[in-house]
Amino acid sequence: MSAFPSVMPTPRIPEPLDAPVLRWGVLGPGRIAALFAAAVQARTGQKIVAVGSRSMDRAAAYARRFGIDRAYGSYAELVADPDIDVVYVASPHSEHRDQALLAIAAGKHILVEKAFTRNAKEAQEVIEAARSAGVLAQEAMWTRFLPHMDVVRQLLEDGTLGDISTVLADHGQCFHAPAEDRLFNPQLAGGALLDLGIYPLSFASFVLGAPVRVTAVGQKAFTGVDGQVSAVLTADSGAQAIINTTLFAKTPTTAAIAGSHARIEIATEFYMPNVVKLISRSGELRVWDDNKILRHDGLCFAASEVARLVAQGASSSPLLSLAESLSIMGTSDEIRRQIGVSYPGE
Repeated sequence: MSAFPSVMPTPRIPEPLDAPVLRWGVLGPGRIAALFAAAVQARTGQKIVAVGSRSMDRAAAYARRFGIDRAYGSYAELVADPDIDVVYVASPHSEHRDQALLAIAAGKHILVEKAFTRNAKEAQEVIEAARSAGVLAQEAMWTRFLPHMDVVRQLLEDGTLGDISTVLADHGQCFHAPAEDRLFNPQLAGGALLDLGIYPLSFASFVLGAPVRVTAVGQKAFTGVDGQVSAVLTADSGAQAIINTTLFAKTPTTAAIAGSHARIEIATEFYMPNVVKLISRSGELRVWDDNKILRHDGLCFAASEVARLVAQGASSSPLLSLAESLSIMGTSDEIRRQIGVSYPGE
């Protein structure tokens, strides 16, 4: 177990501009896809060469906004483009499985927005298809690839915190939207857990691994999707992660890891580029605040990681393996089972 450090670790995350250049196709030109394109174009050498949507007007508008050469009015046309190396799937959760399989069948590598799929069964299908096709499949949980998370990763690897007992993480936003909005629509796999709760859920997995016991409570929204969820995830060691997510209120959206020697605190919007505080049991404080990335510009790190992995012939990232993405979906399934939420067609 390491002594309390005199300085904080330096992130080992490579510079995004140094990654090999891939040609990207964007599937689903919504809000997150717009943030992704802006980050990729500003901070990497990656090339977005095409965009596809069920609406040609939406695809064309996105292409004009980001200076993309090709716009397609169908997903099938997009994945068939021979100039695309990797497809970024940025559609609602309900579509991830089918669209990932479509891209894989066309021989494309895929980066699929979080949550990876609706459930573990769908995740397994995508993983097996990618392995059979020999292409890379990666969940776009962008937090895992950010510099501040590698600072946390190194502190965990070094044993600086001692024996970990408690992980705390929450993500709550206040939304007022109609029933057809993707956040509230069961047909689109709406709800707090897959959209917001996936961040604290993934954070807990990052620190403690897969839980051996899940205890969850929840409150449904007016459409029957999960509007608020709290869960205790118990690790094999006995450590507990307490997570919360809600569509009903803006919560602190912070994260902390507490051990016998020290704790880590990450401030509000913990899943975005951030500051990391390390506090010893006696109150000594160390701070890593060398973050040079603003908010959603951090999406560039997931894209550059995929580019490096493809060049290496890898099947997924060691920072977030397919096995872990599958495990996280399994935990999400158990939480939904306990609170009585399912999606049409499951």
